Amino acid sequence: MTAATKTISDFANGPLTGLRVIEMGQLIAGPFCAQLMGDFGAEVIKVEDPDKGDPMRDWGQVKKDGQSLWWPVIARNKKSVTLNLRDPQGQQMARDLIAQSDVLVENFRPGTMEKWGLGYDALSAINPGLVMIRMSGYGQTGPYATRAGYGGIGEAMGGMRYVVGDPDRPPPRVGISIGDSLAATYGCLGGIMALLVKEKTGKGQVVDSALYEAVLAMMESLVSEYDQTGYVRERNGPILPGLAPSSIYPTKDGQLVLIAANQDTVFKRLAAAMGKPEMADDPAYATHNARAKVQHALDEIVGAWSQLHDADPLLALLEKYGVPSGKTYRAPEMLADAHFKARESITRIAHPLFGNIAMQNVTPRLSATPGKINACGPLLGEHNAEVYGRLLGLDAAKLAELKSAKLI
Repeated sequence: MTAATKTISDFANGPLTGLRVIEMGQLIAGPFCAQLMGDFGAEVIKVEDPDKGDPMRDWGQVKKDGQSLWWPVIARNKKSVTLNLRDPQGQQMARDLIAQSDVLVENFRPGTMEKWGLGYDALSAINPGLVMIRMSGYGQTGPYATRAGYGGIGEAMGGMRYVVGDPDRPPPRVGISIGDSLAATYGCLGGIMALLVKEKTGKGQVVDSALYEAVLAMMESLVSEYDQTGYVRERNGPILPGLAPSSIYPTKDGQLVLIAANQDTVFKRLAAAMGKPEMADDPAYATHNARAKVQHALDEIVGAWSQLHDADPLLALLEKYGVPSGKTYRAPEMLADAHFKARESITRIAHPLFGNIAMQNVTPRLSATPGKINACGPLLGEHNAEVYGRLLGLDAAKLAELKSAKLI
């Protein structure tokens, strides 16, 4: 079926239906990139070491019955095959898989794939349309290219760590592996763009997504501010410097509510909600620039008022007056929230050990081809017979021989 004869119904499982992705990533950056593609319908074949598999199988702050609760999420919608990429025969099997695929995702240290005979020059010779998404700490070129790099290093060098947290203490971790996830998201975006070019030219290319550059891309005008004025952004805790009031405020029942009323018209509505409409006409508070000068004092006023109310009545009042606000959610609040439920932002997926496990749903939302979660992360080598039989024509006897030789 040609592209011109396909209909929306052919992409009911997602817009990437029909795309085959080989994932050779491990930990977070490579696997999250491939997870995004799998969420939208791509067939993702995850290649893992036969002995231990992806270390993510054992990661997570807490476990249930000794099993990772991260693995079912980051490896969802994937097929697991095992393959020893350090062995020449394993490398040839990898080439045979890649020859029949559209995308290769990897996040080894630069030079590793070339050492295995799996660099882009070698692979594009057998598959000219291949799109190779490569994620690393510092990118594939430059003096730092061969350095080991994790997400936290990318966050530090990309500028994020320095500006996060309170000014009176060292920069904290954001709380999630945001550097890895950003590199993965940009890698996925680059891969989709490269596939559009392939569709028109038949030629693939390399997508080079560096962790520090993915973080740097999110740093707004930080570099330009310094370049033009010498201003260096500092840590400012929960506030937006010069934008007031916009912070997290305490409530009577011990919760934390974020109120964002920095725009003049919105501040006028907040002042009315507080029972102090005269503040909106006071020259000290009436304009954006005026409030910036008294930001900390204004936050104390708003915080003193917010502490007179429990969180839910406070939010209801702010909603009545059209003031943007919300609780600072944890997982319990997310699972209980009516809006999350109505949009199915969190879904439950069948798992062989956990029953139905809750996890975040596919995002963003496409109206006609939304994608879906078909399965949680697979067992190690669960799809060896299916994938190697279908794509490489290997029968049970050959697979047994390869397993005995510790190739799969």
